[in-house]
Amino acid sequence: MDDHRDTDGETEPGLETLRRYAENRAPLPTVPGVDPNEAREWMRDARTNWTSLVIDSPVERMHVDGFRFGKPTDDKDGASASDDEANRIWQENALDADADLFHYGALSQRRAFALVERGDDGRPVITHETPRQVAVEHAQGNRRELAAGLKLWRDDWTGDTRATLWTPARIYDFVTKAQTLSFSGRAASLRGWDAYALPSATDGNRPNDLKTVPLVPFINRRNRRISGFAEHEDVLTIQNRINLSLINLIAAMKYGAFRQRWAAGLEVDEDPITGQKIQPYKLDIKSLWTSGDPDTNFGEFAATDLKPYVSAVQAAVQDLAAISRTPPHYLIGAVVNVSGDALKAAETGLVSKVRDRQRTFGESWEQTMRLAFRITGDEARAKAYHAETIWRDPESRSISELADAAVKKKAADVPWRQRMEDMLYTPTQIARMEVDRAADAINAQAAADAATPQPTSLNDARAARDQRPVIGRGDQGGPVAA
Repeated sequence: MDDHRDTDGETEPGLETLRRYAENRAPLPTVPGVDPNEAREWMRDARTNWTSLVIDSPVERMHVDGFRFGKPTDDKDGASASDDEANRIWQENALDADADLFHYGALSQRRAFALVERGDDGRPVITHETPRQVAVEHAQGNRRELAAGLKLWRDDWTGDTRATLWTPARIYDFVTKAQTLSFSGRAASLRGWDAYALPSATDGNRPNDLKTVPLVPFINRRNRRISGFAEHEDVLTIQNRINLSLINLIAAMKYGAFRQRWAAGLEVDEDPITGQKIQPYKLDIKSLWTSGDPDTNFGEFAATDLKPYVSAVQAAVQDLAAISRTPPHYLIGAVVNVSGDALKAAETGLVSKVRDRQRTFGESWEQTMRLAFRITGDEARAKAYHAETIWRDPESRSISELADAAVKKKAADVPWRQRMEDMLYTPTQIARMEVDRAADAINAQAAADAATPQPTSLNDARAARDQRPVIGRGDQGGPVAA
């Protein structure tokens, strides 16, 4: 949890440090000539948290619309629809609202976990777990398979600390009243830990019905570090630089922006009791300074130029935007006479980053849903490795752009359902529109039949029948219209 130094002497931030930066509680820098004890309050106010924006900007564009578990069909209008049972599990676990917990947790804490368990009603229960409470051990030589998983947490009802250890074969439950927690790998027994008795397992262990560790890791930026790399981890030093520049700016405003006055050739009286010099004048906009001595001169010092401090902050913010691929207008907030194409180009890096995270987290969501289907007893979906997570398009598009693209895709014979997904309709909306389309088609056919003149005689009926196309078989065996 705490920071530690690597072999090169560099300090690697711990989970607590990453959390503090994300919550605008970065450490206060040391400013020469400023006593932190006297200036702590306004130094806290001087911090501006850009790291939270680095995390929030991709999270707000990562929205799961559903899952596909069926293989693509040859139906022109029904190419692999969203899975209704997967959507039911998603809604039962309120993941429309809570999915962001997994995404934000992974981006801000390097990794997050989904715990999939069987509920009291036999349905799957999916919960978000943090790396501050959960640790996993991967199978040797396989980063996708888990050999064990451990969750350590404080029981709010009893005040005890509990632990659950999952292996593919069995589940072990422990409890302790110790305040200082430790697991010693060298000890022959777990000192200070007792088996936690459950109604189904009085000795603290029970068989694992799932035959697998029910934890799914959501690891962010695994290409940077195999255990995960936080979204704001490589801009922490830039955030420190920004905080220092802002504190210097406020210190200059507080102590150097006011024009200091001076007087030369002025005799200053002393306090007869303390012997201290008596302030001859009071700084007041309504007061006029005068002196009876014609040799007295008055003047003022120039105020401190604040532009270098502002420029330093702007330069650091630009560095942060470039490294984190956060659009500059997100950070600066000034958009004047900028075209839509320019804004889209500025967001290209962010969109590319979000799609990269979607590919990684999509695999985790698919594994989570496969575990959920294993609980429901649906072995076909539990082994459906062709499953696909349906993500909402992270790119900002206007309604007219989406409609124009849909018309062009229809001309290119893109299936109707795919066009609706590209227009950002959810699976539930698409299913409702399919019902409406079928109803409209039936009503249109009924109206067309009502408008068709009915035959008034037997000869007219025979003539109408003879005009219908007849399907026969051609010389090559294929169907042909006669």
